[in-house]
Amino acid sequence: MGILNQMRSVIQWESPQQYQLFYKFTDRGDELKNASKLILQEGQGCVFTYEGKIEGVFDEAGIYDLKTDNKPFITTIKKLMNAFESEHKTGIWFYRKADMLNIRWGTRIPITYNDPVYAFPVHLRGYGNYSLKITEPKNFFINVLAGQSNYYVDELQEIFLSRITQPISNYLANAKFSYAEIDSNIENIARETQERTVQIFEELGFQLLDFRIEGTSFDKDTNERIDEISNMQAEVKAANIAGVDYAELQKLKAMRDMAKNEGMAGTSMGMFAGMNMGNAMQANASNEKKEPEVNDIRSKLKDLKSLFEDELISEEEFLAKKKELLDSM
Repeated sequence: MGILNQMRSVIQWESPQQYQLFYKFTDRGDELKNASKLILQEGQGCVFTYEGKIEGVFDEAGIYDLKTDNKPFITTIKKLMNAFESEHKTGIWFYRKADMLNIRWGTRIPITYNDPVYAFPVHLRGYGNYSLKITEPKNFFINVLAGQSNYYVDELQEIFLSRITQPISNYLANAKFSYAEIDSNIENIARETQERTVQIFEELGFQLLDFRIEGTSFDKDTNERIDEISNMQAEVKAANIAGVDYAELQKLKAMRDMAKNEGMAGTSMGMFAGMNMGNAMQANASNEKKEPEVNDIRSKLKDLKSLFEDELISEEEFLAKKKELLDSM
């Protein structure tokens, strides 16, 4: 340090970097001349420490006089035996006042909640962007910066994600959105998350200006379980349309598959399956109304044709059931 450092008279943040929130002025040491000039540009602020304590926060653009006990020539003479060092140490941290926009975020671990429709835990990931600004630089300096020389937006990610995960989980648990409803409620989830974390971020010294969820995804296990349930529901619906029990339909499908894979033996199995299909349909028909309406019969004929085209019943079974339905008219 020495006499040249103590003669410094103008301090400013000359080249702020993108996404830089705090910057400690250390280019030429930390001993300031009494009444040095601090220059703040638009969108900049400054935290000034003296002998380890915050003495002032400057948040308006302009020129400021900094008063210390360092009077260059007197201090230099008194400290000659101490390599021109002075105990009157200062610290100047510039900070960005302007809004920081479109900062990217993404969950590192899935958010887990119980799906109200499927009644099992699902694992959701999300990604998007947010914007912030420092509103209480003193709080930010004490609670987040903790004396670092430089601080960038990406260093906030861990703090940010740890604060939003729980509010999202709580909201999803209470909102009872099912797997299929998440995408249509993204804006609601984002708005609720921002409202539930406002106070948390203000206590740290910055304001969350907006929070956006651009997309979501469920983990592989969740998707596979949902697909399995959906396929089963589709088969149950098909069985109802065909007028047979779901368990019987599963047996018939298994027999059909065996018939296709076992050659001549399969032919006999296919005949046996046809007999079972005929019996199942006849048993079901006996429980129908004796005088069904024409529209109901037309609908059943269409469903019967679909079963025949999907090879779930044989031609003989199709014709027999068709005749039975037409005879009932």
